[in-house]
Amino acid sequence: MKITSISRKLLSKVLSVYFILTFSVTGIQIIAEYFNTKSHINSELLTLQKTISGSLTRAVWELNTQQAIDISKGLIAIPMIKGITVTDEANKVIAQLGEVLTLPSTVQETYSEHQSISSISEGLFGHSFPLIFEFSGRTTTVGTVTLLSSNDVIFSRIEVGIYFLIGNAIVKTAFLIFLFSLAFTKLLTEPLQELTDKMKQLDLHDPEASKFHSMNNERNELNVLEDAYNNLIDELVEFKDKLALSQRETNLANDKLDEQNSLLEQEVARKTSTLSRTLLRMEVQKKDMLAQQHQLEAENNRRRKTESTLITTNKDLKISIIELSRAQDRLLEAEKMASLGLLSAEVSHEINTPIGISITSASYLSDIIHKFQQDINSQKLSKRTIDSFIDNAGQCVELLSNNLQRAAELITSFKQVAVDQTNDKVRLINIAKYLDEIIHSIHPKLKKTNHSIKVHCDPHIEIYTHPGAIAQIIINLIINSLSHGFPNINRGEMTIDIAVEQQRLVILYRDNGIGVNEEQLERIFEPFYTTQANNGGTGLGTHIIKNLVIDTLNGSIDAYSAEGEGLRYRITFPDMRYS
Repeated sequence: MKITSISRKLLSKVLSVYFILTFSVTGIQIIAEYFNTKSHINSELLTLQKTISGSLTRAVWELNTQQAIDISKGLIAIPMIKGITVTDEANKVIAQLGEVLTLPSTVQETYSEHQSISSISEGLFGHSFPLIFEFSGRTTTVGTVTLLSSNDVIFSRIEVGIYFLIGNAIVKTAFLIFLFSLAFTKLLTEPLQELTDKMKQLDLHDPEASKFHSMNNERNELNVLEDAYNNLIDELVEFKDKLALSQRETNLANDKLDEQNSLLEQEVARKTSTLSRTLLRMEVQKKDMLAQQHQLEAENNRRRKTESTLITTNKDLKISIIELSRAQDRLLEAEKMASLGLLSAEVSHEINTPIGISITSASYLSDIIHKFQQDINSQKLSKRTIDSFIDNAGQCVELLSNNLQRAAELITSFKQVAVDQTNDKVRLINIAKYLDEIIHSIHPKLKKTNHSIKVHCDPHIEIYTHPGAIAQIIINLIINSLSHGFPNINRGEMTIDIAVEQQRLVILYRDNGIGVNEEQLERIFEPFYTTQANNGGTGLGTHIIKNLVIDTLNGSIDAYSAEGEGLRYRITFPDMRYS
């Protein structure tokens, strides 16, 4: 068998731990140096951003492409700049020098003061920042700038430090290997070899002559080993004496054992007869147990079949629940689109009136122009004819302008509200103006009634939110009041109060309609619950409102009412800037 040196094995383990520790510490120092240098380069890029942003902003604003390119060439000449890209507000590249880093589209949508970017695969990093031009107290983003550096710049700066760290680790490791090798050889390997040689000279016939006689007064593990070996020799001598005595006692015991064996054989014969009768009884019990086991197996099979049936039924129920949920989602979406379609039909009908008047005015203007042209050709012009033409033409133009302006306002309001209802994008809106657009878009439906809407809102309230959800909520509230709240009321009033409380928008909506009773109020937000089922009601209006408030706006809604006192809603949701 190959002999493994304890000192060499111990030395290899100690040095392995030291090597791993040294390697880890050196690696951590190199990584720390890398990130520290990268941080310094990023700081230099930020400083460079503040230096060049003004001149680049003015160059892009004034469409001075050559100046932007010259500035870019000056920047790319800086050793730490490996790439620069300048784009306008439409993300069209104005100047692009050096390395180019492909960014996801989402990175370029929104900027704060600067946007850090990096690519591990390309070895590039840097900053993208917007070019903001200030004019008359207003700020406009005119473009973006991307400054890129690379890992090569970092490595070039920390190269000497890396060599120093590696060299220092190698020197320390080599010295430690030499020191440990010398110490283990002198203090462990050589003394152990001497002990081994002495042990090989052991004489079993005269153990006393093989004892160790160490001349070293120092007490260590090797001295303990020598003492243990000498104690073992003493015990061996004592054991030899006891062994001789034991052999004599064993011979006497063997004689007694023979006598006991004869007695034991007789006892075994008697026990064997008793055991046979016991085995017979056990065989009968075994048959009874097998019968009971068969019965248990049959019961288990029956239960497994029942469990399989239950699992299959459970899966079918889960599939049915999923299909029901999908059908409900499709029905809710259809109800939303139906509301938008009804609003579209009302607006289309309302637009037909000003457009029809405009067509009639244009046709009349064409006729009087044609008659005026005939009078010119026949030289029958008179001051009265000219005055009459100018007066009629002016009335036609004024009529055209007023009606087309009215149609344009209706289309603009409806377009904004319709686009918001089909788009979940968050944007900044002025609540007062947006409510005016919503009410303007449903004006065709209100015009057929004597009902009125009053809005109390600070004109300066602006929030970031989902405008489509707000439009859907307000429209559904108004339509619910018109459809359910004023069945026998000629002049109904709907009031909308808007306020901001602790970065949350609060909408208080109420009408002076017939209201609902306590049972109806408890079920008002349940899907498919309606008091107008016979008149085509789906019962999804208030359910959609609740889903929009809770799921889309992350808010809350409460309803209050009593019969004959109208219906009130309190809706709160956070401003996206603070949520």
